[in-house]
Amino acid sequence: MRRLLAFSAAPLLLATLLTVPPPPARAAATPAAPGGCDPIAPAECLLPFPNDWYTRADRTSATGRRVAFGRDVLPRAVLGGPVDPAPWNRADGFSPGSTLITQIPGVDLAATGAAPVTDIGRSLRADAPIVVLDAKTGERWPYWAELDANAPQAGRKALLIRPARNFLDGHRYIVALRGLKDSAGRTIPPSASFAKVAGRDLPSRDPLYQRQRRLKPALARLAKAGVDRRSLTLAWDFTVASTRSLTGDLHAIRDDAFRRLGTRAPGLLVTKVTDLAPDADPRIAREVEGVIAVPSYLDTPGGLPGSRFHRNANGKPSRLPGNTQAAGFRCEIPRAAFIKPSSPALYGHGLLGSRNEVGGGNVRAMAAEHNFTFCATDWIGMAQEDIPNVVSALLDPGRFATIPERMQQGMLNALFLGRSLIHAKGGLVTNKAFRTPDGRPLIVPGQGLVFDGNSQGGILGGALVAVSGDIKRGVLGVTAMNYSLLLNRSSDFPTYGRILDVSQPDKLRQQILLGLFQMLWDRGETNGYANHLTDKHQVLMHIAYGDHQVANVAADVQARTIGARLVQPALAPGRSPDRVPYWGILPAGRLPYTGSAMVVWDSGTPSPPATNTPPTQGEDPHSDPRNMPNARQQKAVFLRTGQVIDVCQGAPCKANPS
Repeated sequence: MRRLLAFSAAPLLLATLLTVPPPPARAAATPAAPGGCDPIAPAECLLPFPNDWYTRADRTSATGRRVAFGRDVLPRAVLGGPVDPAPWNRADGFSPGSTLITQIPGVDLAATGAAPVTDIGRSLRADAPIVVLDAKTGERWPYWAELDANAPQAGRKALLIRPARNFLDGHRYIVALRGLKDSAGRTIPPSASFAKVAGRDLPSRDPLYQRQRRLKPALARLAKAGVDRRSLTLAWDFTVASTRSLTGDLHAIRDDAFRRLGTRAPGLLVTKVTDLAPDADPRIAREVEGVIAVPSYLDTPGGLPGSRFHRNANGKPSRLPGNTQAAGFRCEIPRAAFIKPSSPALYGHGLLGSRNEVGGGNVRAMAAEHNFTFCATDWIGMAQEDIPNVVSALLDPGRFATIPERMQQGMLNALFLGRSLIHAKGGLVTNKAFRTPDGRPLIVPGQGLVFDGNSQGGILGGALVAVSGDIKRGVLGVTAMNYSLLLNRSSDFPTYGRILDVSQPDKLRQQILLGLFQMLWDRGETNGYANHLTDKHQVLMHIAYGDHQVANVAADVQARTIGARLVQPALAPGRSPDRVPYWGILPAGRLPYTGSAMVVWDSGTPSPPATNTPPTQGEDPHSDPRNMPNARQQKAVFLRTGQVIDVCQGAPCKANPS
């Protein structure tokens, strides 16, 4: 999964730009105008975040709201100008995985009694100091709270409230902080502006009148739920984007492309066939490389890195006349397929990698042991060729939309490759590269398609499975979702974190930026699709306990959100530091279990830290599950039958360090 910067100018760029001093803290706007800085949290513009203060009414949207950031409120890069808010303002709400961000000077979460990541159940206590409430249903939402461990300045340390299960699409939530304490146990008073907004009715001429008027319904709903406004340190509300807003762009290009395709197979060209002798590779008999022609909805011919969607007058992705993506692919055909036709499968590669990872040892082993032909295309947008653009987008937030919009084109490329894999009359199986010398097919014609991906392949793979009409089931290996939660906790991020330090040295603003980035990333990774991922599909999550690269806590959030059941026993007694290990994830019960599930593989690596920092102790187990023969057996049975079988003899699953 690890990749270094792929261009030689990066070290010089970093050395030069890291000398730029951090900007001074930004002052909040004082008369309060919707869309301007929110006066109730004066530490930084856009706090608290997410926040309906930055939305407007919109009768045409599914939520009745529309994000309405002004150009002057979005954090700008140190060396850049104002950020165009248009990509964010297309949304009718905020990310369903939003971290709730604010800054409370001097707060001590232990003294306050706020729920930590090791005791999520505490967040639902009647007297919890932080309350997150579904405004419609009154349901209390589970979370954990933490201070940003990466911020060296106490006065710029974000308070981060993480949903333990994704918020529901289209719902409105209210956040209340009450009775917060400092390290001496003293109650922290609200800011003067919030105290005024939460107090007596203000006259219309008061600068805070509009803010009070907007917040009144939330305070009334909190009172109905038993939260006294006199106890509040801070409160605000926000709306989660609708399913249509989150998934609409990808659904639009998918539907248009497949409408154009009709019953035909995608056009393809096989460019290279390599037959391997048994002594060169006893598992794989043939490698095939080629190109699939896919309609491109990006704004440059061929959709090069840095492209974004070409949009019509209504803001919807549309195809430039004749624009086509030449999506390279690579397939690995096992020796077993020359005896019996193999099952077709898509493979998803790791962080900023390429389709050539389908030739990795674990994928070859899976193909050979269980007779799958795996094919892969690049996850463009977050592929190796996109590294320079990723760096550019971290330096200039105004370019960030180019990443997830090209990722969605990459999803479409994978969907077209999948259709070609299973199309009996014009797909890959009709090409001689996918037939034996005597003309027999090496892939079962017309068989259902499955997906297997690892690391980034799992993080993006959930979205691919969710939008595919061809994929029946998917295995998401060493997976999770929500990059805004993952990045600080990943050992892969420090290299790219240094670039973000150049763009935005202030750690409080970095947290806001991650939240803003996630609003766009949702459209190209599992986080934006998770609430409906298992409506029609099944997925098996394989997790490496103590993973240094993909945080276990984010996998747990995914399992709760999609309803994946936990295969037990997950860990040996006493292994987890949590008060209730895997809180809120229902057990799978007796195996075999039919349905979506999560299996934890333990290599003996120490438990991850409880802070938003990467693990540093022990060997990284990230590659271990996929290299275990019994893990591959479990995956193969699931992909073919939908059943999760016991491959660990009723004990916690162990993995050998690889």
